[in-house]
Formats: sequence, structure tokens, C-alpha cells
Amino acid sequence: MKRHLKYALELLFVPIAAAIVFIEETLLRYLGLAMAALAKWPPVAALEAWLRRLPPWGALLVFVAPSLLVIPIKLSAVWFAFHHRYALSAASIAIGKMLATALVARLYQVLRPTLIRMAWYLKAETWVFDWRDRLYAFVRALPAWQRAKAMVQGVRRWMRELLGLSSGPPASRRPHEP
Repeated sequence: MKRHLKYALELLFVPIAAAIVFIEETLLRYLGLAMAALAKWPPVAALEAWLRRLPPWGALLVFVAPSLLVIPIKLSAVWFAFHHRYALSAASIAIGKMLATALVARLYQVLRPTLIRMAWYLKAETWVFDWRDRLYAFVRALPAWQRAKAMVQGVRRWMRELLGLSSGPPASRRPHEP
């Protein structure tokens, strides 16, 4: 009985964990690159310079502000759902979450040096990241995760072969070593 329960929980838990890991590792990476490119625009660069000069409590208020900015997007999703426009509701939630995630990630990069001057913030941040790392290690050790990872890698290899892609330049095009 316990083995069946464990297997059922893995089937339920691994897709959720995979989605979280995907968002953490992939989506945040690309959103971070987009936000870093946007930060090169002079008005945004000036705003970030001003944010870096904020005192710790001001930085904390700015850091949590995107949570409030997403409220109108969430309300629009509810409005769309009440009017049976479920695709628009789901799209507004997805877009709102992506924008908020990108903004919070960039604010974290900009404001972290100021925020960690507050001892309680540094302690909370350390606890959260330690907890996340332990959770990721647990999920990655699950047999279901290992099977899913092997399957994804197999599909990637198959797609590379199908498209004629290789991991590096052909031997004839590699630069000559001295």
C-alpha cells in the first residue's frame, strides 16, 4: 500500500516540481536576459541607479511593489473568466506572472546589495534558498524525475539528429591547434 501511495504522490508531485524547476531555470534565465537588455536603455539605467541609492526599507518597499502592480491583471483575469473568456483569462494570468517575475527578478538583482544590509532579510533569504535547494535535491533524486529527465534528454538527442544538428562544429571546420 505504501509503495502505491508513494508512486501516486510521485506522479502528482513530479510534474508540479518540473514546472517549478522549468520556470526557475529556463524562464527566469531568458526573462533576466531581456530585462538586462532593457536596463541598458538610459532612462531605465538612471532609474536603477536611483534604486541602488535607496535606504534598505525603501528598497524593501520597491521590491514588494510588483505584487501590488499585478492586482489589476489578476482582476482582469477574473473579469474575463466571469464573461466566459477563459483563454483571455489564462493569457492575462500568464502574461501578468511573466511580467511580474521578470520585474521582481531584476529588482532583486538591483536591490539585493541594499536589502541584505538588513540582518533579518539576509537570514530569511538564506533560509528560503537553503529550503529551495534541499527541495530541488529531493525532487532530482526521485526515480520519476530521473526517468522524466532521461526521456527529455532522449527527445533532445532525437530532435538534434532529426534536424542534423551536432554539439559542435564538424571536424573539418574545427580550428587547427598549434
